[in-house]
Amino acid sequence: MEQRVVERTLALQSANRELESFTYSVSHDLRAPLRAIDGFSAILLDDAQSHLSEKERQYLMAIRKNTQQMARLIDDLLNFSRTGRQALQREMINPDSVIKAVLGEFEEEAKKREIEVEIGTMPPVYADPSMIRQVYYNLLSNAFKFTRGQSHPRIEMGSYDKDGEIVYFVRDNGVGFDMQFATKLFGVFQRFHSSQEYEGTGVGLAIVYRIIQRHGGRIWAESEVGKGTTFHFTL
Repeated sequence: MEQRVVERTLALQSANRELESFTYSVSHDLRAPLRAIDGFSAILLDDAQSHLSEKERQYLMAIRKNTQQMARLIDDLLNFSRTGRQALQREMINPDSVIKAVLGEFEEEAKKREIEVEIGTMPPVYADPSMIRQVYYNLLSNAFKFTRGQSHPRIEMGSYDKDGEIVYFVRDNGVGFDMQFATKLFGVFQRFHSSQEYEGTGVGLAIVYRIIQRHGGRIWAESEVGKGTTFHFTL
């Protein structure tokens, strides 16, 4: 029985490596034709604008919008594949420093929408800096996105002690989701809102889950429709 378990584990690991390699190869090869479609559509819009009807311009703009969306999806798939293959480079890091650096990328939106952002006390952690940055970037990106409809948007980050273990969290007061779907939250391509309502590829939380898992931690969410979401994770 033990030998069977070992053999099946090795077979599964091999299959996962092959799948990641396939995903990387396919995604990488798709980028060039997508760039060509988007590029030539843009040229048509610029050079032939006066000869195009309004409906024809809309068609070209729809082509550009969809190719750009697919390009973002490919980038996320490449990132997802890379996360599984990349070696961990652990060092002692301060999460609040990582968060402040990430927030710099959302500074303009935060000011424009007058988003209240609070960073609580967080102890240092032994982790891969670039991967933890990706975790906070993806979680904060979601928090900024799903608080758009709030008149007083608020995002809070911090940590707490639970049974001797440090738990980090990112909390928002956005649209939230129904907890009956929580088990699907970290799957690839899982979306609880349509792309017409909120942009995204459905890969971001899967990347977060994989990074946390590779650090030997766990992640879970608590949410209520219309009352926001909190992501908790350990490392």
